[in-house]
Amino acid sequence: MIKKIFFQSIFLSFLFFMEAFAAESGGMPQLNPEFWVSQIFWLIITFGLLYVVLSKLILPKISANLEIRKSQIVENIEAAEKKREQSELNIEEYKKIIQNSKNEAKNYFKQAREKVLKDINVKKETLDKELDEEVDKAESEIKNFRDNAPEKIKKIAIETCADLLQELIGTETNSSSISAIVDDLSRKKMDEYYGN
Repeated sequence: MIKKIFFQSIFLSFLFFMEAFAAESGGMPQLNPEFWVSQIFWLIITFGLLYVVLSKLILPKISANLEIRKSQIVENIEAAEKKREQSELNIEEYKKIIQNSKNEAKNYFKQAREKVLKDINVKKETLDKELDEEVDKAESEIKNFRDNAPEKIKKIAIETCADLLQELIGTETNSSSISAIVDDLSRKKMDEYYGN
């Protein structure tokens, strides 16, 4: 590319000098044909040095810098791609960890629920058993009280009647006759009670 520019500049200079040669020689010294040879010489030297400096010093540095930047860009792209793949792998691992944590939490909750239900059932069974025992005990006491109640009532009635009669008539009465009367009355009342 630099060679092309160099040759184009020489060609344009040649055309310029040809145009100037056709013009009248007077006026500007650059257009005077007697100075053309030295001007062409210095033009060739100047552009030659410029070409050498550009081609040997500046352009290699520019191309080296471009290559370095290109390799850095490629390396950065590769590093970014590796980071992206690594981040995707990390995201997948995090998703698995979260899913496993959710599953473990569900299992812990299920186990805790089953344990609580089991404890509740055990306590309920124990409570039901205790309640049954208390009910049986109460029924037994009621039955004993009911079985013994007529005797106690009879005894209390006899004693009360004897005391009342003694107060009324002033003498002691025969407890066997009072007992017979109380038995007869209590039998009638019991027949009425159980008959209904």
